[in-house]
This record gives sequence, structure tokens and C-alpha cells, in this order.
Amino acid sequence: MIVLTRLDGKELVVNAEHILTAEATPDTVLHLTNGLSLMVREPVAEVVEKVAAWRRRTMTGPEVILPSEPLRPVVPFPRGVPNRKPEE
Repeated sequence: MIVLTRLDGKELVVNAEHILTAEATPDTVLHLTNGLSLMVREPVAEVVEKVAAWRRRTMTGPEVILPSEPLRPVVPFPRGVPNRKPEE
């Protein structure tokens, strides 16, 4: 989702995956996959940069938070696999 500005100054949140084209008329016109067109204040280059930044954030995967202390190795069965009773 990217934040853009309508011509009247109100902020608008747009799903970046729904933008088909961005047209540079005197104002920027976005054509969406559902057939709607939106006019926004941001120039086309800024819209493209916002979409690219959004894609970089979403495609890199979850953030990794490193622990403050080193992790100890986890050994699930230190003496081997536990004995199982045979099924009757």
C-alpha cells in the first residue's frame, strides 16, 4: 500500500498491485485493475519510486531480530531417538 495525495489535498492509500498504468497529463492519472482512474498530485516518477520501495519492502521477507544473547544449540534427543512401543 502506498500513500498518495488527491488533488484536493486529502491523503489516499492505494494498493500498489492494482496500478496498471500511471499517465503524466498535467496531473498524474493512475489507471487501476478494477477500471477506476485516480488523479493524484505526485508526479509519475514519485509514484513509480513509491511502488518500487513498497515492492522492495514486501519482497525481502520478514525482518530478522537478532537476540541479545547467543543462542544455545538445541538437541531434540541427546541420547538418540526414544524407543517406541510397537503397535499391536
